[in-house]
Amino acid sequence: MSHNTAHGALARAVTGLLLCALATLFCFAPRVVVAQKRGSRAPASTTRATYSCPMDADVKSKLPGKCPKCGMKLVKTPPPSGNATAASAASDSFAASSSSGESLLTIPDTVVYDQHGRRLNFYTDLVKGRTVAINFIFTTCTGVCPTLTAKFRQLQQQLAARASDAQLISITVDPVTDVPERLRDYAAKFKAAPGWTFVTGSKPEVDALLRALGAAAPDKTGHPSTALVMNDAAGYRTRVSALSPASTITELVVAAEQKTPRPTATLPDAAPSSGAPYSLSTTPAAAPAAPPTDAEAKRKMVEASRKYFPNHVLLNQDGREFRFYDDLLKGKIVLINFMFTTCVGVCSPMTANLTKVRSYLGEQVGTRVSMLSISVDPTVDTPDVLKQYAVKHKAGTGWQFLTGKKENVDWVLYKLGGYATDKAQHSSVLIIGNEATGEWIKTHAMAKPSEIADAVIKLIGRDAQ
Repeated sequence: MSHNTAHGALARAVTGLLLCALATLFCFAPRVVVAQKRGSRAPASTTRATYSCPMDADVKSKLPGKCPKCGMKLVKTPPPSGNATAASAASDSFAASSSSGESLLTIPDTVVYDQHGRRLNFYTDLVKGRTVAINFIFTTCTGVCPTLTAKFRQLQQQLAARASDAQLISITVDPVTDVPERLRDYAAKFKAAPGWTFVTGSKPEVDALLRALGAAAPDKTGHPSTALVMNDAAGYRTRVSALSPASTITELVVAAEQKTPRPTATLPDAAPSSGAPYSLSTTPAAAPAAPPTDAEAKRKMVEASRKYFPNHVLLNQDGREFRFYDDLLKGKIVLINFMFTTCVGVCSPMTANLTKVRSYLGEQVGTRVSMLSISVDPTVDTPDVLKQYAVKHKAGTGWQFLTGKKENVDWVLYKLGGYATDKAQHSSVLIIGNEATGEWIKTHAMAKPSEIADAVIKLIGRDAQ
């Protein structure tokens, strides 16, 4: 360890001790004053416990009740003793990490599992390169958790209405009880749509993750009701009460997305091979290296796309096999949407809208532009069924309706953000991209056909330069 590193660690340790001492002093000083006024000389061992808000350490009371700021149930705090307990140390640690003065957040690539039982690396698969909002819950909670989850449901709906790419993550603070199946049922109860991941895992791994995110608590009922909003690509983060109005959190998330200049949304991103933790700092970054040459940049873009996009075999409406990346994406300008033929909701209007887009683009479709409609119900939507659907909507050449083995289709959908456990809840987002240049945007598939076509034409124009 270098001298500077050791010096910094010592400074942080001293600061932590000072914070603990000050917290104890200011928390219990008023009680001492009252006792002196009454002439009481009760020993410290008989001092009653206090109650405090787990979200706002400044809110304290001698009696149980609710926090006047956020409405959360106050948690009993044991009386002070000569030796600080591990619980009080953990509480002080959380209070310090929640402060606006924190300048460094390390996000580990912890192995976790989502509500569908899929094994994920937390940073690589859920956070890297994305804008995310993270909250903390447990399924047996009878206090604030249902409210927190309902707020996130409202948040997801509002973000969808604004065509946001932000992802939601809910991490259980009780991983022993909250196995994937239980989280899946909990997510369904709140009608969580794709793009909202519920996270669990082994208790040691999840506990370490919670500590890294500043959300550790000695008692699960005292977990923080804050939400962590971050734009990983921009190195930006902030915290907000997860009990705030959903519209307030939505504005923070949208503002976080805008921290990175985004004429287009960066969809593909290569997973790091080392699995090393990622440091997210609010301090200015070092001066960037010399920009890569065009050839080097293109090579890196191709490598990133190849690593990110799956290459599973899919079938089109004619029964022809395609490798998803090699045959359908590589070097192409594409429009991708998600549908199923028995849908009685948005699918038919969406397909009809894209038919108008195709007419605007004319001969470009099938030559420079490919349209890909991927079924979220591949078991029912065989090639023959998709063929009839394509004919019904006068799809024409250059428009592939895709199905295949369910495991292949599901993986493609998952990587594109279009996977849904309930097919009726599938995404109505339209992804437009140029794989060769790495330019990707998302919009509603029901947007004005002329506007969608204009976005595609702009990609064609830049591709020709």
